[in-house]
Amino acid sequence: MTAESFQEGQVVLIDKPLQWSSFQAVNKVKWALKKNLGLKKIKVGHAGTLDPLATGLLIICTGKFTKRIPELQGMVKEYTGTFHIGATTPSYDLETEANATFPTEHITEELILETTKQFTGEIDQKPPVFSAIKKDGKRLYEHARKGEEVEIASRKVTVHEFEITRVALPEVDFRIVCSKGTYIRSIANDFGAAMQSGSHLTALRRTKIGEFSVEDAILPDAFETMVKELNNE
Repeated sequence: MTAESFQEGQVVLIDKPLQWSSFQAVNKVKWALKKNLGLKKIKVGHAGTLDPLATGLLIICTGKFTKRIPELQGMVKEYTGTFHIGATTPSYDLETEANATFPTEHITEELILETTKQFTGEIDQKPPVFSAIKKDGKRLYEHARKGEEVEIASRKVTVHEFEITRVALPEVDFRIVCSKGTYIRSIANDFGAAMQSGSHLTALRRTKIGEFSVEDAILPDAFETMVKELNNE
């Protein structure tokens, strides 16, 4: 790969580390290309945000391939992760502290497996209040952090597959294949409520977007090293 090939367009598969924002990952790729390949200007963008507390596949497009971003964003996605049963948080994940605890004595593996059926197919879902969706010109998380009450409209999303891969209460591991716009944090929260308990997301990893897999992705630092080596050839 050359400077010209990145300008013409490349799809770069990044394995986003924990605590990195998607924006940071894009900036790392852009900076590595500019610094090591002598590019003064290059377009770089990602096809679907991952929260800082999530890891996994981030598709980054360069040059003319940034025009493909809307097409890539619309692809089906696969996630794996962990729900913590018995407590909720305002953000539905570990960004905020637990705000309520619930009984779990009645929860069996059978109930957990049965409850997944309620969340398979087309479902109505409310995005988390701690999300980047805009309402009245501000991101929802801006309202949430100020303690402002906001009415959020539900939206239809599709869950193609919902598999429970481990039950070790209070932890439940899962694999979900879903449409664009699905919030796994919301599924975590609603899943607990459906079992007459509470739940929040404690780990999330995006493993696939369409035919692209995290197994073929590299860490941002490894991408920088690769570009340096290209420059030295």
